Amino acid sequence: MIAKDIDSADEAGQHDLAVSMRLQVERMRRQIDWHLAQARATAAGPATGARANIGECARGLARALEHLYADRALAITVDAPADAVARVPVEDLEEMLGNLLDNACKWARSRVSVTAALQQSRVVIDVDDDGAGLDPAMRDVVLRRGVRADEAAPGSGLGLAIVRELAEAYGGAVALDRSPGGGVRARLTLPAGSSVRR
Repeated sequence: MIAKDIDSADEAGQHDLAVSMRLQVERMRRQIDWHLAQARATAAGPATGARANIGECARGLARALEHLYADRALAITVDAPADAVARVPVEDLEEMLGNLLDNACKWARSRVSVTAALQQSRVVIDVDDDGAGLDPAMRDVVLRRGVRADEAAPGSGLGLAIVRELAEAYGGAVALDRSPGGGVRARLTLPAGSSVRR
């Protein structure tokens, strides 16, 4: 019903209205995603028996995002050992990594990389882009719900908050820093799990 209303507004030449409606729908969708992610994390808790393979998840997301951003010819690389497994459900790892990768793709000039490494009982995942970077004063701020680094850019400001809150629910964390490529490095740290096949 809403999609038809948006199409009707577009066809009637009311392009500003159509854009505004699309943005509102996207905000509502992100709010729903955020609440669902919180509910899943609360239900599962940090002691979950679920396991998710970092490399498999990241490669699947990279393929999807390369298609989504095909017009920009972004190169997305994934370097994760086969035993890099997080102790979280697959759908929540996909939610966290998907948000970080999508964010990196939005700001990257040409390259995005995902690397994962095991460090004792943790798995550390770095998502790097070669974009313009982020003011150090904004690095913690943009992890809060509803805050965006660029108010002129599309988005609801919920993506990074979803990542932070999901990571913390599983006993992990996310932090932003400067990437060696000059852009942003998003470091996601999660409890490691034993290796599984998906």
